[in-house]
Amino acid sequence: MAKWVMNKIKTRADILDTAKKLVTKDRASDHGDMESNFKMIADLWSTYTGADIKPHDVAVMMNLLKVARIKSNPDHDDNWIDSCGYMACGGEISKESDKMPMINKTTGKFVS
Repeated sequence: MAKWVMNKIKTRADILDTAKKLVTKDRASDHGDMESNFKMIADLWSTYTGADIKPHDVAVMMNLLKVARIKSNPDHDDNWIDSCGYMACGGEISKESDKMPMINKTTGKFVS
């Protein structure tokens, strides 16, 4: 996500500013819109695990992935930046979750 910023990060403001640039930039052309993407990931993870995973849970679990990577390499800026980005996305998604369409896990179709 933030490979181009390595070695430029010096302060907490740098981390937050970089995360903000990355999560507010239009990435939909590459990855689809964030809300739909996190919803699809949540549905796939729910099916795979048998647990009821919500889109905001995806952000938390991706953050935990970054935490695990930080444990292995705390000097790698990308993990700190991405962690902030995932939590910001999760905070936004948690406010939007009531508006998101639900997908029937059996048929794979949207439920109105």
